[in-house]
Formats: sequence, structure tokens, C-alpha cells
Amino acid sequence: MAKKKYRVLDLFCGCGGISEGYALAGFDIAGGIDFNEYATMTFKHNFKKAKVHNIDITTFPDSQIEEEYGDVDVIVGGPPCQGFSSANRWQKEMEDPRNKLFFEYIRFVQKIHPKVIMIENVRGLLTRDNGYAIERIKEILGAEEYNITYQVLDASEYGVPQNRKRAIIVGIRKDYKDIKFDFSKIEQQEKTTVEDAIGELYCFEQSPDGVKQISTPADSPLRKFFRTKDNSILDQDIVYPAQKVQDRIKYVPQGGNWQNVPVELWPTNRQNRHSSAYKRLDPKTQSCTIDTGNAHSNYFHPLFHRIPTIRESARLQSFPDSFEFQGPRGSKYRQVGNAVPPLLAKAIADAIMKILRDENN
Repeated sequence: MAKKKYRVLDLFCGCGGISEGYALAGFDIAGGIDFNEYATMTFKHNFKKAKVHNIDITTFPDSQIEEEYGDVDVIVGGPPCQGFSSANRWQKEMEDPRNKLFFEYIRFVQKIHPKVIMIENVRGLLTRDNGYAIERIKEILGAEEYNITYQVLDASEYGVPQNRKRAIIVGIRKDYKDIKFDFSKIEQQEKTTVEDAIGELYCFEQSPDGVKQISTPADSPLRKFFRTKDNSILDQDIVYPAQKVQDRIKYVPQGGNWQNVPVELWPTNRQNRHSSAYKRLDPKTQSCTIDTGNAHSNYFHPLFHRIPTIRESARLQSFPDSFEFQGPRGSKYRQVGNAVPPLLAKAIADAIMKILRDENN
């Protein structure tokens, strides 16, 4: 007998990092909603059966929620929650524009009543205002009849070759299973490195733009995970920064930063640059947190005097090579940097899938 396929709706979906993780865990991706045109193009391209909407979520009709997504089992997403503060406790929180998207998430939960909900957010959410923000969010979600638990997870502990810490909130509907999600049940994975992720792409440094193909066998579990069936590589076009930037970064050793650059190469004698500025990635450990810029000076390739390519950045985020990004170069970098690492999402989804399939709980 075939196992039931559980369905996921991804709100504020971006390019689909969370959905990719859930798909890897065996979920069907029912749909995605986001206001960013290129991100939803990418989502639609990679999840062809999903009902995808490039729209302001506040304009999405209630009737359409039930019509298109009424059979969804899990709602995931990362709504902003900046407006929850004890300083605003006497204001109507629903009127605070910073909470608008969070309450849109709640609207979808109220209409669909999914078995499980998951919210991803910045790790500071759990400590903001001495814990007031998360306790208020927990109270609101609890009022929707969900048992809520939360924890900060580091993506590097789940096979992602990157240090990236995010707050994860999981709720299980009480009348479905009156249990709380146990974060200790999420299976950790062996740590992977920058070298594991992008080392086999070094050979393309002098290659012409366009589709490339890896000619060597995948020699590690992570590389086997990344590879397409034909070993093809997209978005590995090499772009070097201005010569003055190259002149600076060549002084920075692996794991070093702007402090390794001779002072005369800076236009001003600043001593307050962030420690991540002009950081060169260390191939033997995890990457720093991948950001959204394609013209930044925050981190550079471990060997070459440039930032990582789109595909290298995607691998550092744990996107498989089969995941194809749509839109112009700058948008692709933003999509990658804004995404939840798929292998982190998969680890959470695997644990949720066990709950859904265990009828004894």
C-alpha cells in the first residue's frame, strides 16, 4: 500500500529553500506565495506541480485559500515579526504594519487548519525584549490550538557547509495529536566544509561561460547529493571584481579578513570595519553566512580573488545542482542568500514526517 503523500504550502516562499528540503523529505509541494517576481519564477520552475502566486499576500482572497490549498497538511514560512515588543503591548498588534505579514500567516492557518505549522526567523526573535516577542507569538499560535515549541538551529549541524543560525518554531495541532515537537528528534549530520561543497568546481576557473560538466566521479556523500544525473553545472560563470578589490584580497589568507590588507590600499584609514569584511573562506571548515549581494566585499573564494559564483553560493547553501535559479544575476544572488538551506529544512521535515506517519502518537 502506497504511503500517503503529505502536502506543504510555503508562504513568503522566496525561491523555495524550505520547499526543496520538504520535497527531499518526501512531501508534495502544494504551492508557494511571494511578492518577488523572480523568486516565484524560480519556485514555479523547480516545483512544476505547485500552485504558485506572485502576489501581495494581503490581497489573496479567503475563498481562494480554501479552494486551492484546503487539503494542505503543513504550512511553512518566514513572516517578519519585528512588531512584537513589550513597548507596544498597549497597542493593537494587528495594526502594527511590521506584524502585517505575520497575521497573514495566521489567516492562512485559520482557513486551512493544517496538522503542522513551521515558522523560520532570525535567531534574535527568541531573545528579543527579554523573550516577550516569542512568548507573544507562542500565545497567538496557541490560541489557534497548536502546541508550540521553538529552538535556534545551526545549519552546519545538519550537513550544510555553512554556519547559519535560525530560529525555528513548530506547532502541532492539538486535536490532531496532543504532543509537542521534540527538537532533539531532528537527526544531526556529519559536518561538511567549503572544500566538500565547491572544491570540485575549482577546475572551471578558466572555462567559458555557459553550462559546464564535471568529468570526475563524486567522491563524497555531499558531492553525490549535489550532482545532477549528467553532472552538469549551471550558474558557474566567473566574474572578477574591480582590480583594486583584487589587489586587496590577494593579501588575505584563508580564514583572514580586511585586517590582512596593507593600510595603504584602503582609501581611508578606517579601523572599524566588520570582522567579516574581506573575509576569505577557509576550505577546511564551514562558510560564513551566505548573504544576498553579488557586489559585496564580505567574503571571497578560498583560492581566487573573487566572490563565489551563484552556483558556488547555492552549494554553500546546500541547494542541489538540479535546482535552477531564474532571473538576472543580481536577483539569483539575492534568492540564494535569502533562502533557508534545503538540508536544514529537510532535517526538520524528516522529523515532522515521522510524526505524521506515526499513528500511535
